[in-house]
Amino acid sequence: MTDEDGYTGPATLTIDGTALPVHLDLRGYFQPIDGYYHWYGRVSPDSAVSAAVGGRKKPCTLTIGDRTATGELSDPDPWGRYRIMGTSTPPFAVPTTLEEVEAATA
Repeated sequence: MTDEDGYTGPATLTIDGTALPVHLDLRGYFQPIDGYYHWYGRVSPDSAVSAAVGGRKKPCTLTIGDRTATGELSDPDPWGRYRIMGTSTPPFAVPTTLEEVEAATA
Protein backbone atom coordinates (compact mmCIF):
# COMPACT_ATOMS: atom_id res chain seq x y z
CA MET A 1 0.00 0.00 0.00
CA THR A 2 1.20 3.54 -0.75
CA ASP A 3 0.08 7.05 0.15
CA GLU A 4 0.67 8.21 -3.42
CA ASP A 5 -1.92 8.60 -6.16
CA GLY A 6 -1.04 8.39 -9.81
CA TYR A 7 -1.69 8.01 -13.50
CA THR A 8 0.11 6.30 -16.37
CA GLY A 9 -1.05 6.80 -19.94
CA PRO A 10 -1.70 9.29 -22.72
CA ALA A 11 -2.09 13.03 -22.23
CA THR A 12 -1.83 16.32 -24.09
CA LEU A 13 1.09 18.54 -23.17
CA THR A 14 0.82 22.19 -24.23
CA ILE A 15 4.06 24.15 -24.47
CA ASP A 16 4.06 27.75 -25.75
CA GLY A 17 0.60 27.23 -27.25
CA THR A 18 1.52 24.02 -29.09
CA ALA A 19 -0.41 20.89 -28.05
CA LEU A 20 1.59 17.66 -28.19
CA PRO A 21 0.28 14.13 -27.59
CA VAL A 22 2.49 12.40 -25.01
CA HIS A 23 2.65 9.34 -22.81
CA LEU A 24 3.61 9.83 -19.17
CA ASP A 25 3.82 8.40 -15.70
CA LEU A 26 2.62 10.63 -12.83
CA ARG A 27 2.44 10.34 -9.07
CA GLY A 28 1.22 12.73 -6.39
CA TYR A 29 0.62 13.25 -2.70
CA PHE A 30 -0.90 15.75 -0.30
CA GLN A 31 1.70 17.56 1.80
CA PRO A 32 0.05 18.56 5.09
CA ILE A 33 2.92 20.89 6.05
CA ASP A 34 2.29 23.32 3.19
CA GLY A 35 -1.33 22.30 2.54
CA TYR A 36 -0.82 21.59 -1.17
CA TYR A 37 -1.13 18.56 -3.40
CA HIS A 38 2.17 17.94 -5.21
CA TRP A 39 2.20 15.93 -8.45
CA TYR A 40 5.22 14.92 -10.51
CA GLY A 41 6.42 12.40 -13.06
CA ARG A 42 8.18 11.78 -16.35
CA VAL A 43 7.15 12.32 -19.96
CA SER A 44 8.20 9.41 -22.19
CA PRO A 45 10.98 10.29 -24.68
CA ASP A 46 9.52 12.36 -27.52
CA SER A 47 11.41 14.34 -30.18
CA ALA A 48 8.65 16.99 -30.43
CA VAL A 49 8.80 17.63 -26.66
CA SER A 50 12.61 17.83 -26.79
CA ALA A 51 12.43 20.35 -29.65
CA ALA A 52 9.81 22.46 -27.84
CA VAL A 53 11.63 22.48 -24.50
CA GLY A 54 15.23 22.53 -25.68
CA GLY A 55 16.66 21.12 -22.45
CA ARG A 56 15.48 24.06 -20.31
CA LYS A 57 12.78 24.55 -17.68
CA LYS A 58 9.52 25.45 -19.32
CA PRO A 59 5.98 26.15 -18.07
CA CYS A 60 3.35 23.88 -19.55
CA THR A 61 -0.24 22.75 -19.35
CA LEU A 62 -1.11 19.07 -19.02
CA THR A 63 -4.52 17.70 -20.01
CA ILE A 64 -5.77 14.20 -19.26
CA GLY A 65 -9.37 13.70 -20.40
CA ASP A 66 -11.38 16.61 -19.02
CA ARG A 67 -8.79 17.54 -16.35
CA THR A 68 -6.16 20.22 -16.93
CA ALA A 69 -3.33 21.45 -14.71
CA THR A 70 -0.42 23.84 -15.04
CA GLY A 71 3.04 22.59 -14.34
CA GLU A 72 6.67 22.90 -15.25
CA LEU A 73 8.95 20.73 -17.33
CA SER A 74 12.55 20.52 -16.17
CA ASP A 75 15.77 19.07 -17.52
CA PRO A 76 15.64 15.68 -19.25
CA ASP A 77 17.21 12.60 -17.69
CA PRO A 78 19.87 10.58 -19.58
CA TRP A 79 17.10 8.61 -21.34
CA GLY A 80 15.38 11.72 -22.76
CA ARG A 81 12.44 11.74 -20.32
CA TYR A 82 11.52 15.22 -19.15
CA ARG A 83 10.46 15.61 -15.53
CA ILE A 84 7.12 17.33 -15.05
CA MET A 85 5.78 18.70 -11.78
CA GLY A 86 3.00 20.83 -10.44
CA THR A 87 1.29 21.95 -7.25
CA SER A 88 -2.41 21.93 -6.42
CA THR A 89 -5.15 20.21 -8.42
CA PRO A 90 -3.54 17.41 -10.49
CA PRO A 91 -4.52 16.48 -14.04
CA PHE A 92 -5.70 13.05 -12.86
CA ALA A 93 -8.44 11.84 -10.51
CA VAL A 94 -7.58 11.71 -6.81
CA PRO A 95 -9.82 10.13 -4.15
CA THR A 96 -11.36 12.88 -2.03
CA THR A 97 -13.66 10.90 0.26
CA LEU A 98 -13.09 7.98 2.59
CA GLU A 99 -15.39 5.85 0.43
CA GLU A 100 -13.27 6.59 -2.67
CA VAL A 101 -10.07 5.73 -0.80
CA GLU A 102 -11.51 2.45 0.47
CA ALA A 103 -12.78 1.55 -3.02
CA ALA A 104 -9.35 2.26 -4.52
CA THR A 105 -7.59 0.01 -2.00
CA ALA A 106 -10.13 -2.84 -2.13
